[in-house]
Amino acid sequence: MSVADVKKSAQDKMAKSIETLRSNLAKVRTGRAHTGILDHVMVDYYGSPTALPMVANLTLIDARTIGVQPYEKKMLNVIEKAIRESDLGLNPSTFGDLVRVPTPALTEERRKEMVKLCKSEAEDAKIAVRNVRRDANEQLKKLVKDKAISEDDERRAQDDVQKMTDKAVIDIDKLVAEKEKEVMTV
Repeated sequence: MSVADVKKSAQDKMAKSIETLRSNLAKVRTGRAHTGILDHVMVDYYGSPTALPMVANLTLIDARTIGVQPYEKKMLNVIEKAIRESDLGLNPSTFGDLVRVPTPALTEERRKEMVKLCKSEAEDAKIAVRNVRRDANEQLKKLVKDKAISEDDERRAQDDVQKMTDKAVIDIDKLVAEKEKEVMTV
């Protein structure tokens, strides 16, 4: 293992943490309807849990309504039940061969809860990034102990890892600020 390997590994893991945060923030509901909030709803498809987009076509009917068109007509009730039982607080209804999912407007209180949730997700991401930094620094210390690199090389590498960490934290803060703005916009 070399200094470059340690830095590359840390960079990749930090990028994964940010990507995880991005996907977690996509699940947070805003005032407007978007099909992404249903991406993680699991449907019982012939005995195996399957993501909703795999068994139905998701479209926006209007700014507050999502249309769910199952690929198989007999999946209508299963899809409606899965959406109702998800933790999204949505109340779908079936019209012919389409499940309509109206997204209720968020109250001020609910918006603030969503912002708290976003901040909590951000804190988790920052903790993950800091853990990556700690692991990288431990690997660098081990390289010095094994006499694979000098202490100067270790210090330089630790500075680089710290810069990566700082950049990742800034990226996390930007993502959360954008999502907060989106959530708080009425």
